[in-house]
Amino acid sequence: MTRLREVMLEELQRRNFAQSTVQYYLKAVEDFAVHFGKPPDQLNTDHLRQYQVYLLNERKLQPRTARLHVSALRFFFIKTLKRRLPLDDIPYPKAPRRLPIILTVEEVARLIDSARNLLDRTMLMVLYSTGMRNREMRYLQVKDIDSKSMLIHIQYGKGGRDRYVPLSSTLLETLREYWPLDETEDLVVPRHHP
Repeated sequence: MTRLREVMLEELQRRNFAQSTVQYYLKAVEDFAVHFGKPPDQLNTDHLRQYQVYLLNERKLQPRTARLHVSALRFFFIKTLKRRLPLDDIPYPKAPRRLPIILTVEEVARLIDSARNLLDRTMLMVLYSTGMRNREMRYLQVKDIDSKSMLIHIQYGKGGRDRYVPLSSTLLETLREYWPLDETEDLVVPRHHP
């Protein structure tokens, strides 16, 4: 399994998968092999079908979680082992589509107002105002705030992609409170370390 793991790791890295996805995929293939007590390259589509049923019926995984396992196993068989698989035989479990729970304006205001300190308030406002992911916010730097164009540059977002999100005047005020404005430039300069 060690050599197979190395090959799979190389394939995942060549495609620049996120580290969390890499770890999840490797673990999913390992669990698959352990379930049948055989090296994963000795297993076939019948084993994949049985394992899917096991994940859904016995382990009672939610369809979205079972989908991650299926994705990992498809990747292993197709990209690592270079096997052709009839993908119709290994379907992604259908997951119900649910609308997200949306907070009212009043609920959002109460949430932000309940922040313990300026740091917490600023983080809540950044997340709410921009739709930024937690990880993206943690890597936000002063140079990413463009108060002239009213944009925030998000670097290395999901999939390693950069993007811009609008910067509201309310958020800019809060950022300036947290990171005071340098009088010589129209840049936001840190006062606190995030």
